[in-house]
Amino acid sequence: MDSSPMRAQGIEQWIQMSSLALLVGIADHGSLSAGARSVGMAQSNATRAIKTLERRLGYALLTRATSGSKLTPEGALTVEWARDSLQSLNTLWTGAQALAAPEDREFTFAASMTVAEHLAPIWIGRLHETDSHIKTKMRVMNSREVINAVQNKDVELGFVETPDIPPALSSRIVWSDELVLIAPTVHPWAQRSKPVTLIEIAQTALVEREAGSGTRAFLDGSIEGARKAPIVEFNSNSAICQAVSAGMGPAILSRLAVESSLRIGTFSLVALQRGNLTRNLRAIWRGQEPAQGPAAQLLEICVTANT
Repeated sequence: MDSSPMRAQGIEQWIQMSSLALLVGIADHGSLSAGARSVGMAQSNATRAIKTLERRLGYALLTRATSGSKLTPEGALTVEWARDSLQSLNTLWTGAQALAAPEDREFTFAASMTVAEHLAPIWIGRLHETDSHIKTKMRVMNSREVINAVQNKDVELGFVETPDIPPALSSRIVWSDELVLIAPTVHPWAQRSKPVTLIEIAQTALVEREAGSGTRAFLDGSIEGARKAPIVEFNSNSAICQAVSAGMGPAILSRLAVESSLRIGTFSLVALQRGNLTRNLRAIWRGQEPAQGPAAQLLEICVTANT
């Protein structure tokens, strides 16, 4: 098969999400016809879609016989990548809806970057399953700004990564997170077998989140004494991942933020001498308990998801 289309143009020019959904449907339901029914596609259209996808990928996805069609080994592997892509698309759609909701008609909460990117879309989806009439708007900011928004009564509920919660605010753990050390594949830390110490971390300039972020605050609190100034600061986890992939230097980020890049090998996971740093992500609010309504419902969903 001709694989040149993949090299000639970006994936966004030729991939169709409906074809990926069909491929996953075939894997889940055991045949081309059943997979087509699961996504509401006529079998003739499904056959054409799979053939087109095979031509564009450059390899066979199905073996065809009189007894039916089965996934090739390459097809089975592609299914797993397709699942990740479809889940990411669903996360994008859920998150985008929350960002676009009109402020005068919905429940608004604030979330730090890691929570907003990787956890909040799942929680919002479950909240909408509980009550489809709730209109949810998410404000994305760093942990310091989330705390300010809750204190100033701009939002009823916030989610932060920093351990430094003001005494006047109530909080509850909603997720146990790991911070991991990543480095460019050519970096000396990625080549050695001996774990990196926190002293070495303190003496090394890293690619870091901006001051005020929960990740930065947690790392500062975990390492005693002064730390070397960052190589560069970014206000998003994805920008840090891209900078590390480009060889700019090592970084410490949430495992949630680096998992997809680790799977495709754009940088290396490096062992820390004392093990990965564990932190708690927290919901924060004013008063003893959130008022009844969407805030209380969302908090219950978050806590239940972490148990």
